[in-house]
Amino acid sequence: MEKDFLKRQSRAPIAEALEDYTSERVVPFDVPGHKHGRGNPELTDFLGERTMTLDVNSMKPLDNLCHPVSVIKEAEELAAEAFGARAAFFMVGGTTSSVQAMVFTVAARGEKIIVPRNVHRSVIYAMVLCGAIPVYVDPGAHEQLGIALGMQLSDVEKAIFENPDAKAVFVNNPTYYGICSDLRGIVKLAHSHGMQVIVDEAHGTHLSFSDKLPVSAMEAGADLAAVSMHKSGGSLTQSSFLLVGGTESEENRAPLVSPAYVRQIINLTQTTSGSYLFLSSLDLSRKRLALHGKELFDKVIEMAEYAREEINSIGGYYAIGSELIDGKAICDFDKTKLVIHTLPVGLAGIEVYDLLRDEYDIQMEFGDFGNCLAYLSVGDRVREIERLVGALSEIRRRFGKEPLVSIPNSYIAPIVALSPQEAFYADTEHVDFNSSVGRISAESIMCYPPGIPVLAPGEKITEDVLSYLRFAQEKGCQITGAEDSSLLTIRVVK
Repeated sequence: MEKDFLKRQSRAPIAEALEDYTSERVVPFDVPGHKHGRGNPELTDFLGERTMTLDVNSMKPLDNLCHPVSVIKEAEELAAEAFGARAAFFMVGGTTSSVQAMVFTVAARGEKIIVPRNVHRSVIYAMVLCGAIPVYVDPGAHEQLGIALGMQLSDVEKAIFENPDAKAVFVNNPTYYGICSDLRGIVKLAHSHGMQVIVDEAHGTHLSFSDKLPVSAMEAGADLAAVSMHKSGGSLTQSSFLLVGGTESEENRAPLVSPAYVRQIINLTQTTSGSYLFLSSLDLSRKRLALHGKELFDKVIEMAEYAREEINSIGGYYAIGSELIDGKAICDFDKTKLVIHTLPVGLAGIEVYDLLRDEYDIQMEFGDFGNCLAYLSVGDRVREIERLVGALSEIRRRFGKEPLVSIPNSYIAPIVALSPQEAFYADTEHVDFNSSVGRISAESIMCYPPGIPVLAPGEKITEDVLSYLRFAQEKGCQITGAEDSSLLTIRVVK
């Protein structure tokens, strides 16, 4: 059985079809207009002739992303098998497009989705577009680290009891910080109440390929999952998978998601000119993980554990790990995530982030008030880990101060007054930022990354929100989403 699996997964149908295409010396009287790079020599010199030759349009031998019948269809079937899904879709608009397709699939205007408040902005924007209504579950915040946690099963149960008409439960698996909720428990609970479970697995591609990591969405029985293959899976930036799971059983009272309907939903917004560079990168990356994923991610876990040990031996810093697991708000932890708590050395996470980039040429994934994150994956090596450890040690020596103990939590409980769609499309006006307390926001404002809204359309503006955003600006965080990027004014409902 495994031998047959490996034989099938050694194929890369889209990449193979592209190889055949390039060997045929086809004369292109179609788009793209650069005609294999000849029409834009400067870009060809910059990206390479091979890249420009493979940047082609849909045609009979290469299939069509909107309605695949040959090589793309075969590649999607192989992806579904690799991830243990009923169906898989190649997505070229990033995992944002996958998340939005999930929301559009399970809920229409006026219908509810139970979500943790620490969702990515793509979830809120999807609700702006389709009119779904969020029912927020407070994930709580870690007192020391100041980061949002997972959803406790008891809180999800309460939300379901109070909103029996909700269509689905949305789960982050894992969060940006590697924290996982009780996904199996949530799936079982939601399904028993006829609700579907959709999972943002943007930061969990690797969970499907290691038995040393938390359970994946498909393994847990979730109905839909958005998987950022480009984050930890090795494909090109902006490429993603949307997976369809779920099984029929006496306990599952939720309707099974129809892959054919999901295709229709995807085609509402996805480009009709899918990039074959993205598609082939997904195809080849799936092949690599299916054949070698376990050994690859075993090495990533080993590097992360080594890094944690070395960083914690410096003194002051705290690289978090599995010791945080409590079986409730932190049901599990993704050991590949290298989250470094910086306050004990007297520096905010965003300050350490900036110092690493400006002084040591080390680009971290992000920094918040109390932490910074190094994103480890299949392309990392021990030598880079050692360089990071050395730089952190020097930063403590050169820039360290008295420990910081007072920072705002990254989670602020929202006060929802209107649905995201109602607020976004309402009559609005711009008011002075400092005088906006009590007004209803008509825009989404966040620190990016990670792109979790501090304020979403339809939520009341509080002094806590304003204080948090002021602090973020002072520390150099990138504030996005607001029409007025200076935050002197904010758009609110009239």
